[in-house]
Amino acid sequence: DLNINALGLLLREVLNRIQFRYNQAQLEELDDEALDDDQQTEWQRYLRQSLEVVAKVMELLPSHAFTTLFPILQENLDVYLGLQQFIVTTGTVGRLNISAENDCRRLHCSLRDLSSLLQAVGRLSEYFIGDVFASRFNDAVAVVERLVEVTCYGSQSIHAPPRHHAQALAALQAYSHWLAQFYSEVQRQNQSRFVSLITSAVDASSPLLTPKVPEKLLLSACHLLVSMASTVRPVFLVSLPAIQSTFRLITENNSPGLPPEAHMLVCRALSNMLLLPWPSLPESEQQWQTRSSSHASLVAALTRDYRTLRGTTSLPQGSTELGNMKAVMQQTLPVLREVVDSISGESTKSRQICYQSLQESVQVSLALFPVFIQHPDVTDEMLSFFLTLFQALRVQMGVAFTGQIIHTFLSMFTREQLAASILQEGSAGCRVVQKFLKILQVVVQEPGQAFKPFLPNILSLCMEQVYPIVAERSSPDIKGEMFELLYQVLHQNWRYFFKTSVLASVQRGVAEDTMENEAQFTAAMQAFGQSFLQPDIHIFKQNVCYLEALNSKHKLYHRKLFRTSMLFHFINVLLQVLLHKSHDLLQEEITLAVYNMAAVDFDAFYSGFMPEFLTGCQGVDSNQRTVLARNFKLERDLPSFTQSVHRLVNDLRYYRLCNSSLPTGTIKL
Repeated sequence: DLNINALGLLLREVLNRIQFRYNQAQLEELDDEALDDDQQTEWQRYLRQSLEVVAKVMELLPSHAFTTLFPILQENLDVYLGLQQFIVTTGTVGRLNISAENDCRRLHCSLRDLSSLLQAVGRLSEYFIGDVFASRFNDAVAVVERLVEVTCYGSQSIHAPPRHHAQALAALQAYSHWLAQFYSEVQRQNQSRFVSLITSAVDASSPLLTPKVPEKLLLSACHLLVSMASTVRPVFLVSLPAIQSTFRLITENNSPGLPPEAHMLVCRALSNMLLLPWPSLPESEQQWQTRSSSHASLVAALTRDYRTLRGTTSLPQGSTELGNMKAVMQQTLPVLREVVDSISGESTKSRQICYQSLQESVQVSLALFPVFIQHPDVTDEMLSFFLTLFQALRVQMGVAFTGQIIHTFLSMFTREQLAASILQEGSAGCRVVQKFLKILQVVVQEPGQAFKPFLPNILSLCMEQVYPIVAERSSPDIKGEMFELLYQVLHQNWRYFFKTSVLASVQRGVAEDTMENEAQFTAAMQAFGQSFLQPDIHIFKQNVCYLEALNSKHKLYHRKLFRTSMLFHFINVLLQVLLHKSHDLLQEEITLAVYNMAAVDFDAFYSGFMPEFLTGCQGVDSNQRTVLARNFKLERDLPSFTQSVHRLVNDLRYYRLCNSSLPTGTIKL
């Protein structure tokens, strides 16, 4: 009981502290203009931290927290909903007829507090779902009904402050998972309460889908619509009059002047209503055929202008016409990407329908790619679209067409093209190459034999075209993607390099390597080795992890070619890095890699490598070398080995430091 009382007091105190009604002087001092590194103002940060405390109490004492919070919200909502009676309209202009200073102050406080409390109830939405859905149903439905009421009021009253209206929509959106659970519980019985909540919420959002509405409010309405379509997914959604009129708005005008982000969200919502399976319904009741033809019509309308570019083989000289073509592409491709992206994790049926609708646009895109290769701003959009297609719909696209796409890309990215793009770091051209490498990563990870014929070309693109350009430059973004691609080629296609003969392994009890494509394997390993000589710590860490992964999955360090011609070079480079202290943050990773490499053949490491390593060490005399060799114990377990390496590195550094500070001629090196 003491705990409950203490938590109750804490909750009241925190709620009082965030309310202007009780704490105006202090709260007005918080800056609500300047943004910090997290894009938050001082006031937003204070509010968010306070709401986390409220959420924690809700987790521990749900019913107590709710009965404390809800009446305060109700009180402020009543003030907000009662504003209508104080509005005096002259012609079309309305103004608030409250003049007494005290009343104005109270209203200002109440509206600021309503904002905070709407965020608070939104934050608590997760505590009404899952196992507690039934026991807390009445509380949740009370909140959602109030939120629906306030959003409807906001959309009908031209004087509702946009900020509060947007926050009410956002709070309602936070309850979409609760609405989804409500829907699955009432799928067959008492639907009327659910249907009326959804219908009202949609009726409240759809009038806001116009460029006349402030963008923050417009986006809140769009996000709510996306949640209704993607999370709740009611069967009847698409047939609601408000949704039907949204379909008309988008398909007849193509883009009714909405800002790009809002337009994309609305298209995502409409596409998802037609593509996503309805929950709790068998396949036979999904009405796929009707939905498929509706989706095809929607995409046809969205790509009307785009598909007219199909026959373009050369670019117009007039800058206006070229500008128009670019505008159409930059408007359409992000929308198509949004449509594909939103079903990437969905059932095969959804993806099939999506690809059917998009097929023509995909072909147009491929045909236009060579035409626009010199315009990185457009190729950037195109490759973003193709990357999303490869990630989500490569099965639907089929092997033959996917092969055609890869072939087109590989032939377009000539050495000159790549150099021109990569050398402008941070440019659209650079992003184009990055995305191209990402697409190839998806391709080389594909199981089965279908894309194996592309491996030689992909490897030569990496090693002969991209690598020479980035080897001596920092180019961190391109390098990161290129090494990831090399790693995936090696990991997913190990047999392209190493054919293990089953018979040999049975007879000798060990796997003998039959090496193929040795030159490409060696070039890849040299590139990894080279990266350890460079200052970029992220690439260094990534590549040490890749080599270690290849060792644990494919015994890389044990392979004959690696063991005989590369192993000691790698150990040498890694020890030098430890000596130079250039990558001290990665000491553990480096030492572990050295241990795993040495463990392939400890005898050779101690008797062959170490004496040679010490002989080659500059800045120490022969006595010091002997001491270093004597102190380096022949350890075979990781902790002792690590200690030995650290001791060696520290002693060697210490000797060098002493020797370099002595007067010349005192010591014979």
